[in-house]
Amino acid sequence: GRAISWWVRKASEEASKGNTTVMLIPSRTDTHWFHDYVYQKPNVEIRFVKGRLKFGGAKNNAPFPSMILIFRGDESGIV
Repeated sequence: GRAISWWVRKASEEASKGNTTVMLIPSRTDTHWFHDYVYQKPNVEIRFVKGRLKFGGAKNNAPFPSMILIFRGDESGIV
C-alpha cells in the first residue's frame, strides 16, 4: 500500500550505511519512489518476477506483478 514508499526509502538509506536489504514488493514502475530510489541506481538490483505470485493455498494469483529489489550496502556492484 502507501507505506511501500517509506520502506523503499528506508532500504535506500540503509544501503548508504552499508546494510543490504532484499524486498519482495509489487512492481510499480510508474511511481515516484521507483524513480527516486530504485531505477538506475548503482547499488540496486531489480529482478522482475515472471507471472503473478500465488501464496499458500490461495485460489487466486496476486492482482499485480511483483519484483525483488536488492539494495546492496557495499556498492561493489551487482553480481
